[in-house]
Amino acid sequence: MSESGEGTEAPRPQRADRSDGTGRGRRLRLAALLLLLVVLVVAVVRVVAVVGPPSREQLRERAGLTGKQELLIGVKDDQPRVSQRLQNGAFEGFDIEIAYMIAEDLGFDASRVTFLPIESEDRARRQARTVDGRFVTVDLVVASYSVTKQRREQGVIFSAPYLQTEQSVVTLVESNLAPTSFRDLAGRNVCTLATSTAERNLEEAGALAHGRNRISECIQELYDGEVDAVTSDAAILAGFVAPRPPGSDSSPMNEMTDPKPLRHSDLGADGDELWGVNTGTKPAMRDLVNLSLQESRIGRNGKRWRAAFEKYFASAQRYNDPQQVAVDRQPEPWPEDEVEVRQWPWERFALPYPFRPRPGPPPAAARGRARRSSGC
Repeated sequence: MSESGEGTEAPRPQRADRSDGTGRGRRLRLAALLLLLVVLVVAVVRVVAVVGPPSREQLRERAGLTGKQELLIGVKDDQPRVSQRLQNGAFEGFDIEIAYMIAEDLGFDASRVTFLPIESEDRARRQARTVDGRFVTVDLVVASYSVTKQRREQGVIFSAPYLQTEQSVVTLVESNLAPTSFRDLAGRNVCTLATSTAERNLEEAGALAHGRNRISECIQELYDGEVDAVTSDAAILAGFVAPRPPGSDSSPMNEMTDPKPLRHSDLGADGDELWGVNTGTKPAMRDLVNLSLQESRIGRNGKRWRAAFEKYFASAQRYNDPQQVAVDRQPEPWPEDEVEVRQWPWERFALPYPFRPRPGPPPAAARGRARRSSGC
């Protein structure tokens, strides 16, 4: 063997190129992982859809709102700053703004909402009159309707409360009567809304109670000297003490005759007046209304509730001092009024609440087409 041969190393075997195989393996594992994630997501979605809370659209379907073209709402028409009908056919007031807010969250803009006047005695049955005098069943009642145990026991289905006020009394400034308790009304003629427990409170105090279906009738009797005082919720009476808020382009439908300055007094009654919406017998409708009120309490709709309160109640306070008109925050709901709906994570970012385009705020006045509680 030559010297050159002895010094030469044998060639090393070439290692096979595994880069292509490794890349394919990684891609296969990634594809398998993605497939597994998709399967898991689909399974979770199906399970949640079956056993989880309903979606908003499912609630709308159960409430009978799917495909519905018009929402009928029973409201008062003679309560300044709460709910009052104007000569041009429009309605204005705090209750009207709350009704629009709820209607919008149910899927109805202002053009698809019809307000119908409703009397106090008809609120429980949701019976309101149309322009031609027919009684119809409205979808909701937003009419300064106090939530009471007796009304619940009688079958009225209330939403969570949307306003907190208290019972009070108004008298003529020119009179020497300035009651601070029910006992101060003993022997006096006092008018109040019928179907309210205020009549019982007055009778227990020895007052002569006169029940009327419309609070404006009571105020007119006070102007005319037929009664000595009128008692009701402070938020209702405040509108008769304060002037109308600025900005309205029409006068009230029912003008008062020979109005006189009124004095607003606290009766020192125990308990609060909590106003709620009569949502009817369908649980889904109650849940949808409670969802709207829940959003107005802790979400974006809070600005609309605040704007309505400032315009109609806060601006009336200085005319009603020292009587408080209403509490300046939305009441806490009862535990049974808390509502949960199914909402996927992507809906929270992709769609605005409540998952549809939100039009601008409705006008202040929109046209209508056609414990111890006073229980107003």
